[in-house]
Amino acid sequence: MIGALLTLVIYIVVFGLIWWLVQYLLGLFPLPEPAPRVIQAILAVVLVLFLIGVLMQALGVAEVGLPVWRLR
Repeated sequence: MIGALLTLVIYIVVFGLIWWLVQYLLGLFPLPEPAPRVIQAILAVVLVLFLIGVLMQALGVAEVGLPVWRLR
């Protein structure tokens, strides 16, 4: 259980950093109008799907193939 929680925290931190980096780069390099919205929408969908998979694996509902740290 501790390994699953540790994995969940690490995934949240890593994807939070990825989200921040994309937002920062979109602000740093202005693109034509539809491109930033499309990039943000794709990133949001990927993050939500990945977090659903991590939560399902943490709850033991499904084995979705995400790596989990096993502490013995």
